[in-house]
Amino acid sequence: MSLKLSVIVPAFNESLVIEQTLLKVQSFEPFEIIVGDGGSNDETSAIVKKLGIKIVIAPKGRGSQMNAAAEVASGDILWFLHADSMVELNGYEKMVETMSSGKFIGGAFSLDIASSKKSLKLISAVATLRSKYLGVTYGDQGIFVQKKVFCRMGGYKNLPICEDMDFSQRLRKEGNVAILDEKASTSARRWLSEGIVFATLRNWLIASLFIMGFPPKVLSRWYLAVR
Repeated sequence: MSLKLSVIVPAFNESLVIEQTLLKVQSFEPFEIIVGDGGSNDETSAIVKKLGIKIVIAPKGRGSQMNAAAEVASGDILWFLHADSMVELNGYEKMVETMSSGKFIGGAFSLDIASSKKSLKLISAVATLRSKYLGVTYGDQGIFVQKKVFCRMGGYKNLPICEDMDFSQRLRKEGNVAILDEKASTSARRWLSEGIVFATLRNWLIASLFIMGFPPKVLSRWYLAVR
């Protein structure tokens, strides 16, 4: 019996990118797609409804939005995909194959920041290595997990930032996690908008301080929304 896969896309004012992402995911023909919307005031909700995709409204914050969508999901596997991220068909098929093997409770893709700039390719490679060897994974990498394990863990913590890192670290303690060679391509908009050097150093600082136990509420003030 094949596994049913629920795709969960957290979104807040993502009208510029979400249609392209959802159309791509629809082409994979997953069991279901659910958008966890944080109260968007642009055309995000209208686009989602136009595509015939289920939408769940939740308090703003990726953790709470993904938890709300996961609560109504009925798939065996939950795949959390950011609205500005993309995976190719071969990556999707590899994820399904990996989770169908029964050897892993979850995982994520390698990171690919969508840019030809060598500096961003290097940043992508470093993030992937960190995931494989240190167990720290970004949400941009398209985290996937067995729903029963997700529920046992209590889902994502309702943190203003770093909910992905926290979840990936806790997931490692539950069982075997796979970091696929196939890539999740994420928008370079933040790096290009804020400056590659500044955005990279700021991200590394936030990640380091979070691991050291610095309060996420304070760290979130250094990470503004970019659309």
